[in-house]
Amino acid sequence: MRYRLMKRKLLRRVRHHGFLTLLLSVAFFNGTASAQSSVDTAPPNAHMKDYGSGWECDRGFREVGESCHAIVVPPNAFLNSHGRRWECDRGYRKDDQSCVAVNVPPNAHLGYDGQGWECHRGFRTVNHACAAIEVPGNAFLDSYGHGWVCDRGYRKVGRSCAIVEKPPNSYLDYSGDRWKCNRGFRESDSACSPLQVPLNGYIDDSGNDWECNHGYRRSGGSCVAVLVPRNGFLNSRGRDWDCERGFGKVDSSCRMIEVPGNAHLGYGGNDWSCDSGYKKQGDSCTLNRQ
Repeated sequence: MRYRLMKRKLLRRVRHHGFLTLLLSVAFFNGTASAQSSVDTAPPNAHMKDYGSGWECDRGFREVGESCHAIVVPPNAFLNSHGRRWECDRGYRKDDQSCVAVNVPPNAHLGYDGQGWECHRGFRTVNHACAAIEVPGNAFLDSYGHGWVCDRGYRKVGRSCAIVEKPPNSYLDYSGDRWKCNRGFRESDSACSPLQVPLNGYIDDSGNDWECNHGYRRSGGSCVAVLVPRNGFLNSRGRDWDCERGFGKVDSSCRMIEVPGNAHLGYGGNDWSCDSGYKKQGDSCTLNRQ
């Protein structure tokens, strides 16, 4: 009916405005008809997309070929947020095309996702059931509640907690199940022996060993002075020496570096490099003829 009315209007325009108007009107008519046709192509239970072209099924329906079929939602299930599939209610799990109740054993509760179960605190899974955790003396449940940990000052031995036997001059470390020697003592044969700090030495940061003062180096059980040669200096650690700029280390002395022509001292100052355009050849620099 709508198309017949549009054709009548088109004929009236042709009589009054001629052939050009006919062409424009035909193009308009074909475009309108095409748009109308595209709108009419959406199948039942579908709608045209808000953006772009084409159609999509309504909520609760899914696309099968060129049509939309209703989604069959089984008992104890619901359509998801997109409305394109179903999910089981909390306390139920998917089994083929249905939702079956989750069988929660005694001393258990539904898990976070609601599709499984977890044991209560103080119980653990054993053969698809929840068995009570036997906490030994001098122990407590861990942070998860599914295991146990020994009290501080005790260590795990099999299924019990044994006291940590500390030797004299020791203390419990941060874990609480091991010991460590006090500052100024060193572990030796499961005991803590006092450090024998030599002259010009001190107890290091660990507290269980010693180091030499600046300007001295360790040699066996003593500290000996670092002998700095002429044109040398103590390095930053104070345990060895380096040569001054322009000198190189040769055995136990600092020897002046002989810089050949067309060369210069390197960045460290203890060797030389050829100038730009020259290459090293033995103890001299030759012109690079590349």
